[in-house]
Amino acid sequence: MPKNKHLTNEERFDIEHMLKEGNSIKKIAKTVGKHHSTIAREIKNRAVESNKGAVGRISNRCVKRISCSKIQLCLNKPDCTRRCSTCKHCNEVCPDFVEDVCVKLFSPPYVCNGCPEGHQCVLRKRFYLHKAAHKDYQTVLVESRAGANITEEELLEIDQLVSPLILQGQSVHHIMVNNPDLFNVHEKTIYRYITGKMFSAKNGDMPRICMLKPRKSKPVEHKVDSKCRIGRTHNDYLVFVDANPDIRVAEMDTVIGRIGGKAILTIMLPWCGFMLARLRNRNDARSVKEQFQWLWEVLGPELFAIILPLLLTDNGSEFSDPAAIEMAPDGTRRSHLFYCDPRATNQKARIERNHELLRTILPKGTSFDGLTQDALDTIMSHVNSYSRPSLADKAPADLFAYAYGESALTALGIRRIPSNQIILKPKLIEQIM
Repeated sequence: MPKNKHLTNEERFDIEHMLKEGNSIKKIAKTVGKHHSTIAREIKNRAVESNKGAVGRISNRCVKRISCSKIQLCLNKPDCTRRCSTCKHCNEVCPDFVEDVCVKLFSPPYVCNGCPEGHQCVLRKRFYLHKAAHKDYQTVLVESRAGANITEEELLEIDQLVSPLILQGQSVHHIMVNNPDLFNVHEKTIYRYITGKMFSAKNGDMPRICMLKPRKSKPVEHKVDSKCRIGRTHNDYLVFVDANPDIRVAEMDTVIGRIGGKAILTIMLPWCGFMLARLRNRNDARSVKEQFQWLWEVLGPELFAIILPLLLTDNGSEFSDPAAIEMAPDGTRRSHLFYCDPRATNQKARIERNHELLRTILPKGTSFDGLTQDALDTIMSHVNSYSRPSLADKAPADLFAYAYGESALTALGIRRIPSNQIILKPKLIEQIM
């Protein structure tokens, strides 16, 4: 048995090569010199998804593709009489699309490497590629040593003690020496948190720090608790959707302005294209929790459960407290949260595409620090009033109001903008600010 516990790039190459030849996980483990459970975890955790189709076949991945008889879903070819299930655009425009998943991916070897049916399969595939796997391993290795290993509650408690005393002119050393029982971190860690803009007090509040030449550094971020993904992976999401085919999913993401400044939480309903945007002072889990509490109060328990029963998001640290999103204040479940695979933006592609409209008004590099929620509501009113070909030239705001009522639209701060008055340019900010 080799001394090194971690898999090397050469061993990952052997895994990929043996999978392609159709070898079992136990045989691969014996060749590499690792336990078979190690190899199985490596394959499941580091396999990447692929949209590779089959030559000469339409990549229709809907579970209803064989029995479906719908026609003219796109409404742009009135003379078309062919079934939509035979069209390559079917999955994009059909509101009832439910992705089919190959059952072989849930049993060893968990990937499509070496599958004899791969050349004719149209479903989404997963491959183990040694280069991508080793790069992901190196990324995890770096991220495990980065960030602030402290909960937001602990951080708030220290901040409430340290910041007021700093504003009184005291140094961090003086504060910690005279309150030794209240700290379980090193003095340098407190300085790092202040420099990383995690406290109310800033470097400018400490006179000696102002005299020193600042070093280039990025803001300190929280560590992401990997345990939050247990039972909430993308595979778990697919299983959940398969068991609840009628449930509607909402995609969630973050739009970043200036690093360390305000950020925008976006929630999109793919079935109608409607996207809500909420401004947050910091890109952390606490601010996401506050926004969901606001949604719970504004929509009410019944409407919240109808609109947001299922959420799909990425692996950002701001979404690392799933219980705060899923559970209501009284402890009852109000939603289900699942995470996309790392670096798999295609798994929530609709909200990513919708961000393109938002970016026409707030281009990349724009700081959100001067933005207000009222101004953001106006921006989203313009975005949600914009007609979409994929929605049969309807506007998301109209579809949302039709499904949930004008009162729900108004409660969320969105109003219908007349078609000829819609502005999707940065000059809209100049008009409303």
